Amino acid sequence: DTVRLAIGNTDSADDFTGWGIAAAGGVSSTTELRLWSHDNFGEDLLINPIDGAIYYWDKSNGFSNRAVNITSLSGSNNAPTVAKQILVSDVDRHVIAFGTNPVGSSTQDPLLIRFSDQDNAADWDISSDTNTAGDLILGGGSEFIQAVKTKQAIIVFTDKTLHAMRFQGPPYTFGLEELSKNITIMGPNAAVAVEDAVY
Repeated sequence: DTVRLAIGNTDSADDFTGWGIAAAGGVSSTTELRLWSHDNFGEDLLINPIDGAIYYWDKSNGFSNRAVNITSLSGSNNAPTVAKQILVSDVDRHVIAFGTNPVGSSTQDPLLIRFSDQDNAADWDISSDTNTAGDLILGGGSEFIQAVKTKQAIIVFTDKTLHAMRFQGPPYTFGLEELSKNITIMGPNAAVAVEDAVY
């Protein structure tokens, strides 16, 4: 039997190529893999394809229901429309979006970090005095690459720098500390944390 690889539209037999046979179409050398980040928000799930929207799957709705864009959640307020990676901070339960769009814009800023109100995946209003939502700008490099959670901090890699993002509490919620300059990382899946060590 021939192992078949789907290429493009699967409506036609011409869209399949046998194992070891060159495909007719090509992939641009500037195209990135479609990597997904995900994290638990209690029993629910947050998911994000790199440079795509952020989705929320609610367990209480059952397995037959799909995840929805966080901009469509009840009470959604200034939620990001695009991000490179998302995660949930362990201790304080803020949803954090890396390489996201500023409030009031749909243009992605590759160095912008935004975080939601504590324990609320829908409220991202940074102008409110009654929530803990906010944003930070990475001070080095030209784009965010990867964030990794440790017990002490969230380690944030850009293409040129390494930062530690730590929960500080009110009024700033989170703070950034530059740990190193002139470093590189291979890609968005290159680092992993074990306890407090990042490899």
